[in-house]
Amino acid sequence: MENTLRSLGPAESRVVLTFREQERTVVSAAEIVALLGSENTARKVIRNLLRKGWLSRIVGGRYMLLPPEHGPENLGENNVLALAAAAVEPSYISWWSAAAWHGFTTQKPMTVFVAVLKQKKPREIEGASVRFVKVAPRKFFGHETYNVYGRMVPIATPAKTLIDCLDRPDLAGGPAELTRIVHSALGDIDIGAVMTAALAMKSHAVLQRLGVLADLTGRPLPETVREQLRTAIPGSYRASFGRPERREGDVGYVAPWGVHVNARREDLLADIPRRGG
Repeated sequence: MENTLRSLGPAESRVVLTFREQERTVVSAAEIVALLGSENTARKVIRNLLRKGWLSRIVGGRYMLLPPEHGPENLGENNVLALAAAAVEPSYISWWSAAAWHGFTTQKPMTVFVAVLKQKKPREIEGASVRFVKVAPRKFFGHETYNVYGRMVPIATPAKTLIDCLDRPDLAGGPAELTRIVHSALGDIDIGAVMTAALAMKSHAVLQRLGVLADLTGRPLPETVREQLRTAIPGSYRASFGRPERREGDVGYVAPWGVHVNARREDLLADIPRRGG
């Protein structure tokens, strides 16, 4: 494989060196055509660079440039986040995928969840399932670039990851997994950053789930924060968490937060470490 990587023809070298000098990590077929001045030549060069491991196909004529110092092994499972985020611009990794990256769960999601502003169909990229989730512009914030195996990848900040998960429990592994994420995140993140992200979402349900799960997991919020949440939640507003329907043994209605918790306490807390034990 080493000899194949080093053996570049003149046109292939021009593509690799040009984009390396520009510090580009993602390039398009159209840009390669423009650089070489011939569509036929560009197609041949792209095929060769893919075969030799200098490019990795993302989606829709977009490719990730793999410089020699990274090696082809980094474009496999270890760099799925980079490939997924590069598929659409602007975008950022969030929900369960970001929670796993930040260490809020030991589970490894089988799907990479990517926040986008325009709807895109799910794709399989380098063998990984990628789901693009369209979010409202007001919710498209709170992400930074992190170094993921040598690639700078836009990922939701720890606080925004938590809030995104509270907004969409279905994208966070479900009720029990979200409960685990909340317990872990609230033990690690500055509550001021959490509140800033939570209020910016302009979602009453997010605030209510934050309050009820903080209490449930033994991570009660400071009284000043609790009052801030209650003030922002209309008294008549009701939210739900868990299954669509209530069953016997469920937590039920939690009046202080106005949340119907349709799940059993022992199920939600199954993976939460017990205090003193």
